Amino acid sequence: MNGVPGHLSFLLLLPLLGAVLMLFLPKDRPTAVRWIALLASTATLAVSLALLAGFKTSASMQFVEEAAWVGSLGIGYRLGVDGISLFLVILTALLTPIVILSSWRDISQRVRAFHGMMLLLETGMIGAFISLDLFLFYVFWELMLIPMYVLIGVWGGPRKIYAAVKFVLYTIVGSLLMLVAILVLYHLHHAQTGVYSFALEDLRRTALAAGTQWWLFAAFGLAFAIKVPVWPLHTWLPDAHVEAPTAGSVILAGVLLKMGTYGFLRLAIPFFPDAAVRFQPFLVALAVIGILYGALVAMAQTDIKKLVAYSSVSHLGYVMLGLFSFNIEAFSGALYQMLNHGLSTGALFLLVGILYERRHTRMISDYGGIATKVPLFTAAFLLVTLSSIGLPGLNGFVGEFLILLGAFETQRTAAVLATLGVVLGAVYMLWLAQRFLFGPMRNPENRALRDLTPREALVLVPILVLIVYMGVQPRPFLDRMAPALRAALAPVAAVRGQAAAPAPLHGFLGREDGDGQFGGSDSLGCEARLGREGGSGR
Repeated sequence: MNGVPGHLSFLLLLPLLGAVLMLFLPKDRPTAVRWIALLASTATLAVSLALLAGFKTSASMQFVEEAAWVGSLGIGYRLGVDGISLFLVILTALLTPIVILSSWRDISQRVRAFHGMMLLLETGMIGAFISLDLFLFYVFWELMLIPMYVLIGVWGGPRKIYAAVKFVLYTIVGSLLMLVAILVLYHLHHAQTGVYSFALEDLRRTALAAGTQWWLFAAFGLAFAIKVPVWPLHTWLPDAHVEAPTAGSVILAGVLLKMGTYGFLRLAIPFFPDAAVRFQPFLVALAVIGILYGALVAMAQTDIKKLVAYSSVSHLGYVMLGLFSFNIEAFSGALYQMLNHGLSTGALFLLVGILYERRHTRMISDYGGIATKVPLFTAAFLLVTLSSIGLPGLNGFVGEFLILLGAFETQRTAAVLATLGVVLGAVYMLWLAQRFLFGPMRNPENRALRDLTPREALVLVPILVLIVYMGVQPRPFLDRMAPALRAALAPVAAVRGQAAAPAPLHGFLGREDGDGQFGGSDSLGCEARLGREGGSGR
């Protein structure tokens, strides 16, 4: 066992124990249920921050826990975190207590079931991020489906059943294809080694013919593409977002959509590099279409929540473009943008939910001129809007810049078209702010609007602080991501025959050595741009 024994197990057990504890509470104790959910999720956040404090920038997989589970089948209890999963775990652990606190007064029916589903969902999401066993990963992947289905189907809007069933059907189709691919990979590994194993490291070393790789990549890739969602597999997302309660929308946008991009980064690309290179033009094209389509459709929306939902299609298109540009800048930008989207879009859904609880409408035309009535709300909304459009100095800029920088090296036409998406994103978000917040007050009902309460401000402050901090201090994040990203990119680099080359724009986010030269490039030619210090650096 490596790292701190039991650390990752606590991440799984704390929310699960909180959910189990609720079963022993009577239904007429909603306040006690809320406090148990908040304490369990806050304790999980504390453990995740302890991981960050003990994480070493010089190593890849850390805090590894491993124990036999079903030894005869090669199924093990294998957990670990690296620079890819670390911040996604922290994002999950951060957003869960935030949405529980945000729903403190909003959820008044079936309170115990709601909070139990939230904690079960947190267990599934964290479990998927830290699993180092493919069987265990699939268990957590499927576990996430149940509570999200219940959250939409029970506490959702007027068309909640339609949205919940559509969400499940799309996800199940992808999940079944992935299960078939997992079993094929498992048996191919056994045929070559004589050993049954679901361990990621074992399966990753399985020698696969090019044709086999393509079929397996297609099966895994479809499951992940549905989850992202990649255009044209996105049609379940607007319905799910619009009908889900605010807490469900925040978690769906903030974490669940990242399961798809995480799957590509953790499994599909490094496991099947030949197929990833072969499918690259196709997926880059879909990413660019998603960027532009999502932005244009968002521009036409009259419902604020649906506008934010379509903006997710556009923003996740940038992540896919970064992943399939196959260089370290774009990889770093893609992972950074996963975090950015979780914060900015999650905050947008929180803000829309706050206003909906006051006015019970999400139509843009029902607002206008409210900035003077709700100045704190307006300030928060504008900051998140500027983050979403990638204003320099805020978190969205760093992710988009790195993605476009990396894409311009290998996918120049796609990068140019994606830049148009940045412009369109600014248009629809700033136009929304202008119609929504400013101008004459057209609706007299808005004159009685209340500004943010202390509880609502407390919910938003951590996200707003991170939006600014990640915009001005990206290096602590990028340094910790770099080793894991280089390892994920190495198989693709080997397939493409990439040799070491001088990195352009030396020293991006880095420092000079004593002799005035920037830290040297690694085999992917990009280490200096990730801020790795040369000489006596670290």
